[in-house]
This record gives sequence, C-alpha cells and structure tokens, in this order.
Amino acid sequence: MNNEARYMQEALKEARKAFDIGEVPIGCVIVQNGKIIARGYNKRQTSKNALMHAEIIAINKACKRLNKWILDDCDIYVTLEPCPMCAGAILQARMKRVVFATSEPKFGACGSVVNLLNNQSFNHQVDVTCGIMQEESKQLLQNFFHILRQNNKNKV
Repeated sequence: MNNEARYMQEALKEARKAFDIGEVPIGCVIVQNGKIIARGYNKRQTSKNALMHAEIIAINKACKRLNKWILDDCDIYVTLEPCPMCAGAILQARMKRVVFATSEPKFGACGSVVNLLNNQSFNHQVDVTCGIMQEESKQLLQNFFHILRQNNKNKV
C-alpha cells in the first residue's frame, strides 16, 4: 500500500467513527513530513454546530499541535471533496495539498461545483489529487444514506 492509500485508509477510519455515531461519514487526517499530526470526523449533528466538519476539526487540532496557523508544510487527506467552507479554511491555513477520495457533486469546492483551491485570484493555490480509495469512500457514504432512508421510511 502506498502512502496516499495508507493516509486515506486512516481518513476512512475517522469516517467510520462518524458513521458509528450517526454522522455523515466523512473523515480526514493531516500529514506533515510523513506523519499524521491531526485527525477529524464529522460531528455536526452531535455537536449541533454547522462548523464541525471533519476538515475544520482536523485543521484546528493541527494548528494547536504545531502552535501556528500556517500549515504550508502539511497535506490533508479527506474522504469527500471539501465544501466551500472547508476549502476556504484549507486556503487560509495555506496548506500544500488536498487529497480526497470521492467528489461531492452538490457542494464540492475543489472542482465539482467550483474550484476555490486553484483560483488564480487568490494569493495561494493548493495542489489537489482526487480518486484515492474512491470506491471505499463512496460505498461508506451510500451505506449511510441507505440506512438513513430506511430509518426515515420506518418512522412513517
């Protein structure tokens, strides 16, 4: 298993934590110099806070761990394409690279709907790689939404 797949596997572990508590299963890890320095998974429902996306949680942890807000020597691995809020946070942190598993056709801000990370109007651009462990991430999301639909159907 190459490093990209290994890091994405760790992000998928985080996504499964979200799945297990009834959150949309999105997870991420932040890597600096070949070492995972921060992890995060969705906690919007459990925290009742719209900002508690996996990426925001992990960026916050990385900043605290490194005691700085510029993460220009870090890569972020996330199981789903970041939304505009998370892409904005990635830009603000001056991250070097984003690697995501699967695209987000409704809110994706790394090329699916918009591409904030490579907008030449900004003073920073971020390298983007997509498709690493795409099927595993997509399957986890599909399973989650299938269960959610079944549960909602059974409530009626």
